[in-house]
Amino acid sequence: MSVTDPQPPAPDPRADAAQEALRDRIAADSLTTRRDYLRIVATVSGGLAVGGVAVASGILHRHGDSDGAPEPKKVADRIEPGESLAFRYPGDEDRAIAVRMDDGTLAGYSAVCTHLACAVLWRKERGSEGELYCPCHEGIFDARTGEVTAGPPPRGLPKVILVEQVDGSVWAIGTARSGESLVEGFCRQNGDDRPGCPGFGAGGPAGPARKTVPTGPGPQAAERSERT
Repeated sequence: MSVTDPQPPAPDPRADAAQEALRDRIAADSLTTRRDYLRIVATVSGGLAVGGVAVASGILHRHGDSDGAPEPKKVADRIEPGESLAFRYPGDEDRAIAVRMDDGTLAGYSAVCTHLACAVLWRKERGSEGELYCPCHEGIFDARTGEVTAGPPPRGLPKVILVEQVDGSVWAIGTARSGESLVEGFCRQNGDDRPGCPGFGAGGPAGPARKTVPTGPGPQAAERSERT
């Protein structure tokens, strides 16, 4: 009896066709997935680029960028030296931060980075006066002036005008734009004809309705806050 090697079965044309169809489908799905991925990446990257340009160029809303006088708001009963406080002003969506430095200086700023609108924090341990820091892209602002000291932010932080009452309570009474002094911001929002403002006594039209805290701080209070 002779022994012969088993012969492989004849190929089935239907099975080959099914395998070929499966390979074609996998290839098509892979191509679609790659195309969808690239489309998503392009869309997100484009959106971030447009958003960054819009924030940097000022197309989007800037913190407190209004000519009208915002409503005064009590920020805290007291802020001790070396403390900071996060709050919202002038609107409920406007993040802000108040800082009391070791020498007693009280300063208020927008807590929205002027680069890409990330949150700004106060790092007390940095330097002799601490620093305002944006962790997204390492932006750093001077804690006393709000000006940029390092990183990509194109301009300093807008200011929040803070005044301290005799009982120690701290109130926010207005805002100042990037590069604008507290007095300039206060007079712009409350009217140039207010005592202490450039238009006082000039006989011009009255400014917008003015809102003050009970003791009625004016530009002089804002100036004192800026100088301390």
